[in-house]
Amino acid sequence: MESVGTPLFWTLFLLGVGVVLALDLGVVNRKAHVVRPREAALWTLFCVSLATLFAAWLFWRFGTRVGLEFTTGYLIEYALSVDNLFVFLVVFSYFGVPAQHQHRVLFWGILGALVLRAVFIVLGAALLARFQWLIYLFGVFLLVTGIKLLLAREVEVEPEKNPVLRLVRRFLPVTPAYHGHRFLVRLDGRLFATPLLLVLVVIEATDVVFAVDSIPAIFGVTRDPFIVFTSNIFAILGLRSLYFLLSDFMDRFHYLSVGLGLVLSFIGLKMVGSAWFHVPIGISLGVIVALLGGSVLASFLFPPRAPSAQEPEK
Repeated sequence: MESVGTPLFWTLFLLGVGVVLALDLGVVNRKAHVVRPREAALWTLFCVSLATLFAAWLFWRFGTRVGLEFTTGYLIEYALSVDNLFVFLVVFSYFGVPAQHQHRVLFWGILGALVLRAVFIVLGAALLARFQWLIYLFGVFLLVTGIKLLLAREVEVEPEKNPVLRLVRRFLPVTPAYHGHRFLVRLDGRLFATPLLLVLVVIEATDVVFAVDSIPAIFGVTRDPFIVFTSNIFAILGLRSLYFLLSDFMDRFHYLSVGLGLVLSFIGLKMVGSAWFHVPIGISLGVIVALLGGSVLASFLFPPRAPSAQEPEK
């Protein structure tokens, strides 16, 4: 299938992403500050609106199939990215990152994620074009991942055990305290990493792990590299502001992992069975919306039971 992404479209899209990132760091968040819910809500709305306008353009320019492929891919990537938010919360708490510097870490972390996702997508598209049977391998992987997510009670994130973090600490001395928003400082003629760099390293390493799940998932929806890339990028662009918007009550979405596990399992089954049956993209979108929406609704209708104050201490 021929990609809808011409060199002109790729260039314009990348330039647009560059403008959004420059606006974010150079104008809106030029000075370190605590991101308030109102600011986070406005930036989240801005990013979602951009994705919506892009989807509308795809519908108008290339038709329903391409528009639905992007919409489905964007929804999947955005939902899978929510797991990253929990990791951000754990890592920031573990390292005691000052609230006014969290945005800077996430900005550079997401910028690195854009590059890593681009590499993964190019490799995935090239491999699938050359070895068609890999789609079944991706399908089995997603199916197994979805089942593991359904069976897992709780995922524990332990930043101290991150192998990349250990490698950085082995070759680069680390200052005991933060030095503003700087990642590296020179003290007495010697270069030191600040704890902020360690936080960035952990976030980047974690995104690689999540990308291993999300990239095969989007290839289960479309093989077009342009649609895969753009849906990923739009989801990542809105991730940072979504964190600041939801950080105070992310623990309420306790059934979201069930919805994500079912979505991954559904896509995995689609990929494994693609040789025998075809699921129309409209039906796929409906199933994914129902699974994710149902898991969020269940989280609010059946909140986790708070421990009773009368229970004896153990």
